[in-house]
Amino acid sequence: MPLTEFELIERYFRDCGAARSDVIAGIGDDAALVAVPPDTELVVATDTLVAGVHFPPGSPAASIGHRALAVNLSDLAAMGARAAWALLALTIPRAEEAWLAEFAAGLAALARAHRVALVGGDTTRGPLTVTVQLLGTVPPGAALRRCGGRAGDALFVSGTPGDAAAGLALEERRLAAEPLALAYLRERFLRPTPRMALGERLRGHASACIDVSDGLLGDAGKLARASQTGVEISFAAVPVSEPLVRAVGEEQARTLALTGGDDYELLFAVHPEKVSAMLAELPPQRWGYTRIGALRAAPGAEVLREGTVMQFSHSGYQHFT
Repeated sequence: MPLTEFELIERYFRDCGAARSDVIAGIGDDAALVAVPPDTELVVATDTLVAGVHFPPGSPAASIGHRALAVNLSDLAAMGARAAWALLALTIPRAEEAWLAEFAAGLAALARAHRVALVGGDTTRGPLTVTVQLLGTVPPGAALRRCGGRAGDALFVSGTPGDAAAGLALEERRLAAEPLALAYLRERFLRPTPRMALGERLRGHASACIDVSDGLLGDAGKLARASQTGVEISFAAVPVSEPLVRAVGEEQARTLALTGGDDYELLFAVHPEKVSAMLAELPPQRWGYTRIGALRAAPGAEVLREGTVMQFSHSGYQHFT
């Protein structure tokens, strides 16, 4: 006999996440009720993932659960916020218990790792679609924004962009790789790592920040436009992983890093007078970020190789093309 909605929620989602003392009423009431700490600002993010658009059909259920929360966590990381409460809207073709158990396990593991309580949501029947709304907090006036950069600011990126784009290509069999590289790149796509700790520590250092979800070059342009500046990126400075280089070669690895998307890394600008203090407090070798360029007065986003402007067929993921 198929599960009812009540049974589905009770079995798989009532305890899916961290237990938090600030949740007054969660799953089981008409709406969630949470106690927001005094002297904080609320940060809210929402992302929708659609099968066949944001992940290949047939992706592991646990990775879909992980990814649905991770992309929202990355948005909060880019704001320097601490995550607290989540809501899940899940549309599924049918209530398959094995799939639901794996999905919930993937979501719950990441939620508990970041002390996120699942406090409500909705379920319905239809094509596989997952929407998560995530709420968090930040001290008043401390949130990172895209709009605080100025010409001359140094530009940094966390991690090694491009891995996820290669991982997706491997999932879709558009790329082949040796087993170790394949496993690493596939995992980077299926289970992105939101840079929550780095985002919080960048408060007071970064002048502007954005999460890299649609491609490093395209998102650098978004940050620059919000800050009313332009941006220059050094092609040689773009960090790439050894597995990616082994899979596609160094030139294509950096191109994927700039245009691929799905990285969920942090791209951030720092005023020149604050760079030394940041490097001392947050050593790049420990925190995993690299200086790749600078904001400039002239508008536009350019990538330079030995002084020459490079051309790319696209700058990143486009949502409606």
